[in-house]
Parts: sequence; structure tokens; C-alpha cells
Amino acid sequence: MPDFTPWPEQEAARYRALGYWRGQTFGAWLRELAGKHGPRVAVVAGDRGLTYTELDHAADRLAAGLSGLGLRRGDRVVVQLPNDIVFLEAVFALFRLGVLPVFALPAHRETEIAHLVEHSDATAYLTTRELEVPSKARVLHADALPYGDPGTQDGPQPGDVAFLQLSGGSTGLPKLIPRTHDDYLYSVRASAGICGLDTGTVYLCALPAAHNFPLSSPGVLGVLHAGGRVVMAPRPTPDVAFPLIERERVTVTALVPPLALVWLRAAARTSHDLSSLRLLQVGGAKLAAETARQVRPVLGCRLQQVFGMAEGLVNYTRADDPDDIVETTQGRPISPHDELLVVDPAGRPVAPGDVGELLTRGPYTIRGYYRDADPAAFTEDGYYRTGDLVRLTPSGHLVVEGRAKDLINRGGEKVSPEEVESHLLEHPAVLDAAVVEVPDAYLGERTCAFVVPNGPPPSAAEIRSFVRSRGLAEYKVPDRVEIVAAFPSTGVGKTSKRELRAALRAAVRGGQ
Repeated sequence: MPDFTPWPEQEAARYRALGYWRGQTFGAWLRELAGKHGPRVAVVAGDRGLTYTELDHAADRLAAGLSGLGLRRGDRVVVQLPNDIVFLEAVFALFRLGVLPVFALPAHRETEIAHLVEHSDATAYLTTRELEVPSKARVLHADALPYGDPGTQDGPQPGDVAFLQLSGGSTGLPKLIPRTHDDYLYSVRASAGICGLDTGTVYLCALPAAHNFPLSSPGVLGVLHAGGRVVMAPRPTPDVAFPLIERERVTVTALVPPLALVWLRAAARTSHDLSSLRLLQVGGAKLAAETARQVRPVLGCRLQQVFGMAEGLVNYTRADDPDDIVETTQGRPISPHDELLVVDPAGRPVAPGDVGELLTRGPYTIRGYYRDADPAAFTEDGYYRTGDLVRLTPSGHLVVEGRAKDLINRGGEKVSPEEVESHLLEHPAVLDAAVVEVPDAYLGERTCAFVVPNGPPPSAAEIRSFVRSRGLAEYKVPDRVEIVAAFPSTGVGKTSKRELRAALRAAVRGGQ
């Protein structure tokens, strides 16, 4: 099984001819930025800051130290780091070596980390955490990284995979998404241009930097491309973020919808000066139009909706879009060569304006998952089946209407019902289980676990505690647990879990 499905050579040649793929690696890109913006501050975290030159040198020295530990081009390292300067030092050092970071998220615990290490066959696990992850991977602690004297390294090629991100897959633990230097740098450059970033941009990285949204849409990397300054926030809450906005004169930041609601409520009573803020991006889940309309009057800045996926396609509302477009759509694609299809369940294009599943391909959308031969996520001609239900407006903007895939979007974090069910079924007092989404005004969706007991029923608290003890991320622990004598049989019987979940979903909504 190949590790990576490349773009067809004819398409790759077209993207190079169009200037999208420039034959540059992340290591060379940082070197270029250091030459252009050397003394400017690139990143700040707490009381520490690095200029572009210092970041470039730190990446060189850490690359040398990691090479001394035996890391070589093509190796994989699971990276689970907080929003701090070490995150950028480490990933650029790995890029220089051609070692692939596998971006774990801060919320991940033993179960997810063990899966990522095993699935990627990682050589090392880079972290600030004290997790017990049984594997042959070497644990590298961020407080004791080996910095050495820079030397000549056997670096990667622009068409090589640069790193692996995580899918929001609907079946169990996440799949790995291979992003190349060429394709990802194109999306970074284009995003920075669309969002109007320049050397005066000060970006607050409030969401975890390893997420695709704050990493590259335009995120940390887009700000570096523009010569701006990145401010790392350890937490996205107003009590942490608002003082940083005031102190650093932040101009741009990005949030998921639940956090945007929290900020809007807090901004009405804060004493901190937020007047430097020019742009608030909101993505990761659909933003309600009524919330969108509050951004300018409450925060005094422009709103930009962002809808994208780590597999590739990213959409933005634009600065010159009318207010109603910004408030009610999730944007339009980065590239004129992003190809979109909106299809019915049989794969046939729907009528213009009708709702259907979004399929896409283009210069920065992958053609296959890492070490995964399952073709279900991709069509034979290379379209990625996003699983998102959308409709296209006459202006070419997308409106997200829901999910075709069985996946719960809990405030921007994707929860696979199948994964949580598999853990519930390990409880000795559980005969059967099904997890469904419940509408929620704050998170968009919360999770509800229906449990059929095997004998005396366990309590909801016991079920939640059991799932937590399995080493899952906290956002996967069911928000609500319902103990039922049996699952509904009318219309579903012993059919698929998907149909069972649909019946339970209808029942729980009807009971609200």
C-alpha cells in the first residue's frame, strides 16, 4: 500500500505552470522569510519573542540536535505541543530534516496518541505531557530538546509529504492526511492574500496551533508569509485573550462559533481595549446568522466566515462581500481551480441552489489518505467526498446545511459516534449503545449516548466516568446519557447503526 497518493502528473504540471506550486520547501521558505524580514518579531509567547532570523536559526540548531538523535528524512514524529514558541521551532526543525510532524491535538490522551504513533509508525513523540503511551517511539520532552551546531542536512523535496494532519473521519480513530510542501504553501500564500495580511498584521493564535484553521487559514503560517507577528495564547478564553489583544495590539484572530459567543458576551463588559482588532475569523462549524450580525457592533471589527477541511478545500467570505453574504454564507473557494460538485446520494449533480453532498478536488486537496487504500472517501476521478451537505448560491458562495457522514460537530471538534460506541460496549453493564447528536445553542451539537443495559443499569455518571477512563479526549465523553430498555424496532429492527441513530435522533429531538 503506498503511503501517499500523488496528484496525476498532468494536474501537477498544470498547477506548476499556473504558479501555484513553486517548488519550495518549508525550510527554504522560512530561510527566505528570514532574509526578507530578519529583525522583525515573528512570534511572541508570554515574555519571550523571536525575530524571523532567530526563528530560522533556532530551527537549524534544533534540526541538528534531532538529527544527532537519529531522526532522518521520511521519519514520523507525533507532535503534541501547546501554543508556544517551541511549537514553531520544532515543526520547522522537522521540516528542515524532511521528518514528518504528525499533528496531535492538545485534547488527545493515551488512546488517540497511541493510535497516531502506531498508525504512522512514528519514531518519536514530542510533547510537554506525561502520558503513558506504550510503543517503541522515543518520547522527547519539549523542556529538554537537543539543540546542536547546524550542519548540512539531507532535506526534503517540494513534492514530498511535509506533515500529517488528522481527519475528522466518521469511522473510529482519525485517518492521517498527507500534505505536501508544494500544495500547502500554495494555500498559505493564497490565504494570506485573500485575508489582506501584511507586515502590520498581529495575529492572536487562540485556537490550538496544530489545527488546520489557525495553522494556515491563513493562521500562523499566513502571518509569517506576510511578515507579520504571531502572538501565542495559551488559552482562548476572554480572561487570557483580551489582555493579549490590548498588550500586543492584535489585529486578527480566529475562533470557533462557541468561543465567538463567549467573546461577544464578555466584550460587552470588559475593561480591556480591543480597538486594535480589525478582523475576526469564525470557522470550524457553522456560525448562526444572528451571532454573525453581532460581531461588528460588539467587537468593532469585520467578520470573515471560513469553511474548510484539513484534507484541502478552504472557503472564505471576502472583504468586499456584502454584509448579508458575510453573515449568511460560509464563503467561496481559495482558488479558481478548486473544482466543486454538489451531488445527491446517487452521485448525480443536484439542481442549482439545491442541497447535496459537496465533492471537491484541486491544487491543495489530497487524493488519498496516508496508508489508507479505502476508496470510499474519493471518487475514481479524484474528487474528495467531504461529507458536508451544502448549497451553492448564485454568487458561488457555499451555505453549509449539515452532514452526510455520520459525524458530530461539537463546537468544531469532530466526534465519531462509532468510536465512542466501541468504548461504551466495553463496559460490562452495557449490552448495546448508540451515540447521536443533540442540537445545542452554544456548541451547535452535543453528544447523547443511548445505552441498553446488560442487567442492572449503570448510572449516567458511571458511563461518563468509564469513557473518560478509556483515555479518550474529553470532548468525546458523552454530554448526555440516556438509559433505555431497548432500541426502537419500528422501521429499523436489526438494521444498520446509521438507521438506528437516525431513529434515536428523531426521538430525542421530539422529546425536547
